[in-house]
Amino acid sequence: MDLGIGTKTALVLGAGGGLGGAIARALAAEGVSVAVASRTLAGAAATVSAITDAGGRAEAFAWDLADLVEMDRQVSLIEQRLGGIDILINMTGGPKPTPVSGVPAAEWTSYFQSMVLPVIALTDRVLPGMRERQWGRIITSTSSGVIAPIPNLGLSNALRSTLVGWSKTLAREVGGDGITANTVLPGRILTGRIAFLDEAKATRENRAVADVTAESEAAIPLGRYGTPDEYGKTVAFLASEAASYITGSTIRIDGGLIASV
Repeated sequence: MDLGIGTKTALVLGAGGGLGGAIARALAAEGVSVAVASRTLAGAAATVSAITDAGGRAEAFAWDLADLVEMDRQVSLIEQRLGGIDILINMTGGPKPTPVSGVPAAEWTSYFQSMVLPVIALTDRVLPGMRERQWGRIITSTSSGVIAPIPNLGLSNALRSTLVGWSKTLAREVGGDGITANTVLPGRILTGRIAFLDEAKATRENRAVADVTAESEAAIPLGRYGTPDEYGKTVAFLASEAASYITGSTIRIDGGLIASV
């Protein structure tokens, strides 16, 4: 199936990691020119290498998202090298496991500035170009915790929910300009982050990691963790021409994990 985005340019945040890297590869496989952004150049370069080895076009950018001053320079550089950004994939790192109560105000502020504010500021930076071209896709990866809050991930549940409300509001504001805005929710996708959370839970409960993982898989109707490639391909579809009538939506990519309707 031709997704109709072979002439587009995408910026994928967090693309040195499992989910972001999979999204970048999936878009590149459709002919999209991909700006691969990661906190470290080494992480971004690994994803770029995988893309170029497969015949795609991508460039690596080391980027600390919390540095809003740096943001404009980086976007301008991407526009010069790859063209105007048509597809923006927002993805930020998750906070440490913690209850929602008793967290110092300074910690809330710090994570808001690294997880929420950069997404809003970056989107505002690329929106004028999308409006001028009358085409754009803004896809924000959050967490299943925004629908079913995950125990001991209080900061993540709360701050990522902020992005869901923001994206839904944005979709109505930009729809008339040919731009869609959606959020995607990963369930238990097998990445380093999920391995870390399973290990943290095993340590906290004095259990074997294998038992924690097996328990998690048993709660998923499909009976297994998802793969990053499954996640990436779903996001690529949402960025496509075929998904042009999908906006303001929250898409679950969770193997049926979330029990609510």
